Amino acid sequence: MTDMIDLPGDLSSEIARHAADLLAQGYCIIPDALPSATIAALDADLAGDFIRTPFGQGGFYGTTTKRFGRLLIRSGHAAALVQQRLVLGVVETILSPWCDRIQLNTTQAIAVHPGAPAQLPHRDQDMWRGPVGEIEYLVNVMWPLSSFTPDNGGTLVWPRSHGGHALDPEPEEAPFAAAIAPGAALIMLGSTLHGAGANVTGTVRRGVVVGYALGWLKPYENPWLAYPPTIARSFAPDLAALVGYQQHRPNLGNFEGQCPSILLGDHADGPLGAIDALRPDQQALVDAYAAAQGSAS
Repeated sequence: MTDMIDLPGDLSSEIARHAADLLAQGYCIIPDALPSATIAALDADLAGDFIRTPFGQGGFYGTTTKRFGRLLIRSGHAAALVQQRLVLGVVETILSPWCDRIQLNTTQAIAVHPGAPAQLPHRDQDMWRGPVGEIEYLVNVMWPLSSFTPDNGGTLVWPRSHGGHALDPEPEEAPFAAAIAPGAALIMLGSTLHGAGANVTGTVRRGVVVGYALGWLKPYENPWLAYPPTIARSFAPDLAALVGYQQHRPNLGNFEGQCPSILLGDHADGPLGAIDALRPDQQALVDAYAAAQGSAS
């Protein structure tokens, strides 16, 4: 089940507009990215998990906040968020200059309970110790399951705190609380300063974060433990590739020298021979070397 929203066949102009906003501000909001009914159905599917999941431990995760992942096996509606075409187009526009393909970094449901303090402002890219201000490592999408408000823990975003400004000692601008309703998507760069706000109401604020990262990074959520082959075989091929069953050239994430998607078919039990999966520049180098060796013999 994907429950994809009906969108125009050519999304290029919409993708370009939102990607430009994202690069300029560090965030953008798509108000009606999915039908509210899809979000309500997802929320209903996750209700039991929200009840059963213990509160977090530690000052970052929060002792008054609940979190859990692996949403693609908890609800058939989660794929609609992960594969929303406009969002994926924006993400690929931002990240594709730095990788061969993107990957799913996490799907995480979050419930900020009454009395929860504001979360430490942070940048999600800091999970990796790469150079700051040169490239973008990930893009996160916050999907509200219940309406986000300034009082119930709605995400605080520091505009234009991204990119090279991540090196600034303090952000130049004050944050704002994203007030968004179910069906909207708040997209943020991994270099954008943000954090959950304080919940001073008597109700729980629930949301889902879907993160995408450069395909050559170690993802936040271990995809092969979250979605082992016995589970991933039920996914559509493009979804299985997004969660990790696809090599990143050159030869990264392989299984016995082949694309790990081999594990989703009928030939994984027999002996496998390694098969090159190279970038075009590397393939050209290998071909030129082989040709030179042949001419010299």
